[in-house]
Amino acid sequence: MLEHLWRSRALLFYVYLIESLSNCGQRYVGVTADLKQRLQEHNAGKSAHTSKFKPWRLTTYVAFSERAKADSFERYLKSGSGHAFANKRLW
Repeated sequence: MLEHLWRSRALLFYVYLIESLSNCGQRYVGVTADLKQRLQEHNAGKSAHTSKFKPWRLTTYVAFSERAKADSFERYLKSGSGHAFANKRLW
């Protein structure tokens, strides 16, 4: 019964912050429903925006139950005030 409830739960959406291990200061913010797979994709060079700075390490993530809220938070973190917030609180 509990396993059925677990499988029927709504997906979570993650806003994640990663930092390059090879190029100090290179950072990236993204959103995904599969955090482990997405980090593997970044480290495999499958993202044009991050491939030249691999490998990456996960710094922070925040989970949302609604995709729209995750997208909104990602956009905020990429804005001027969001950069300031992330620099002070998330990196």
